[in-house]
Amino acid sequence: MTIKDLLIEADAIQVGVTETDWRQVIRLAARPLVDGGYLEARYGEAVIDNTQEYGAWYVFDEGIAMPHARPECGVKRDCFSLVLLEKPIRFAESEAADIVIMFGARDSNAHIEEGIRAIVNLLDNDETMAALRAARTREEVMAAL
Repeated sequence: MTIKDLLIEADAIQVGVTETDWRQVIRLAARPLVDGGYLEARYGEAVIDNTQEYGAWYVFDEGIAMPHARPECGVKRDCFSLVLLEKPIRFAESEAADIVIMFGARDSNAHIEEGIRAIVNLLDNDETMAALRAARTREEVMAAL
């Protein structure tokens, strides 16, 4: 399945989010995945704890955050969640990001190889990035993907 398929299946696309607290953004990103049975409730908190301990190493210069935790932190099924923020925010002491893609992978190999590679390939396209940033509805996000 593609990222788009997984986002649609999990009903995990949130557009126009105005939250400014990075911890709440992590919780918002995790919520549909927890509700859908993809992640255990503790997963989002594990991401927050890891960020506080190790920093937000998952934020990239392009304004993209890919928060995630290890499979043993509560991943039940491979999944993705997308949050598009109205304004970029800083995650801990990171650069600011306005596109947040949380993912969970059931094993460490998929965690690195499939999850991150799929996101990077998707977002390596300037047109896709511009379309996502311009999107105001879920339908526009799906069209961009």
